[in-house]
Amino acid sequence: MSSIKVVSFNKKANFEYEILDTIEAGIILCGTEVKSIRQGKCSLNEGYIVEENGELYMKNVNISQYNYGNINNHEPLRKRKLLLHKMEIVKLIRSIKEKGITIIPIKIYFKGSLIKVAIAICKGKKLYDKRESMKDKDSKRQIEREMKRG
Repeated sequence: MSSIKVVSFNKKANFEYEILDTIEAGIILCGTEVKSIRQGKCSLNEGYIVEENGELYMKNVNISQYNYGNINNHEPLRKRKLLLHKMEIVKLIRSIKEKGITIIPIKIYFKGSLIKVAIAICKGKKLYDKRESMKDKDSKRQIEREMKRG
């Protein structure tokens, strides 16, 4: 059984989007990117997944440059190829083509010694849905307070 250690989590994903499905994917990284992720210097907030030539790429994910890297250090916002089975790629490409559906990375984590990305098929929330989410969150927080008090 391999241990899972979450490095970065997209906190805005649940607020901005309605998550329909999640899939685990591998990711192609260079050495300095791996070292930077091990230090926890990674941000998924603006990231998204695009399709190019039948392959899926993660764009706009910021993996900071490694502090002790030399001139061979990586570019922080470069596009990174995702590693998936062919049937998963076909399913995701089909879902991208639907109106209002997008794919975003929601967390990067270590599974044993491998770095994995959890990607989610999402539908954007409207403003009133976001208000509803905030209302639910506030009511849950209020109930927790009352339970602790009494």
